[in-house]
Amino acid sequence: MTAPDLAALNSATKYPSIPTYHRLDPKNGNLLEEQTRFTGDVLLTEKVDGTNGRIVLLPDGDYFIGSREELLHARGDRVHNPALGIVDELKPLADRLEPRDARGRVTVFFLEVYGRKIGGAAKQYTGGNGVGHRLFDVAFLQPDVLERSLEQISSWRDAGGQDFGDEATLQEVAATNGIPLVPRLTTLPGDELPASVDGMATFLAERLPATRVALDDGAGGTPEGIVLRTPDRSVIAKARFQDYARTLKRRARR
Repeated sequence: MTAPDLAALNSATKYPSIPTYHRLDPKNGNLLEEQTRFTGDVLLTEKVDGTNGRIVLLPDGDYFIGSREELLHARGDRVHNPALGIVDELKPLADRLEPRDARGRVTVFFLEVYGRKIGGAAKQYTGGNGVGHRLFDVAFLQPDVLERSLEQISSWRDAGGQDFGDEATLQEVAATNGIPLVPRLTTLPGDELPASVDGMATFLAERLPATRVALDDGAGGTPEGIVLRTPDRSVIAKARFQDYARTLKRRARR
């Protein structure tokens, strides 16, 4: 692909930010008593604290590996950047992936890479040099999107233009390609989710007392949080332990 094509591919396949379950106050970072509204069933999964990686699989079998912000590697070592250990961890997986989309779309695998020296929470997942990866989302991209200008692609992405797979599709992609998923905790009705910041802090501690993706017995085991989503992925939000602990600590000082 040419340089402009790579820039377009990078922009079109970046992972969007997930909102917090309780809205963050832009003034001080505290959580407000305003939560994301869910109706129907809600799937809870563990949020793993590492670094976002992506594998972009083209219809012709070519692939690119990227971080959240940039493409780091292309099949055949045409591009290679060892940043954060993402390429070393994901290249064996990328090498064995085969295009399976019957509609000829680009498939984007979004994975959390975690463990050894990856982020400040590395010791929560390994007491040694363990590194792992977990699939948390998959999206499909029509190739003609890449013909747009970078400004148009950015606007399209920010407006929710990316076509993410629902839970059934994500499960199928993971099973077909032998990729471990982030842990599924439970599915419950949206009206059973706690409304208050206090209630969600308790809910997190009850639902996820320790990480389920520890890589060895020496791991600290403290989890980052939970991602909440509808099975069709039309609504998604995250709840992190540190956000609730910080907010409640500041409230207690008043």
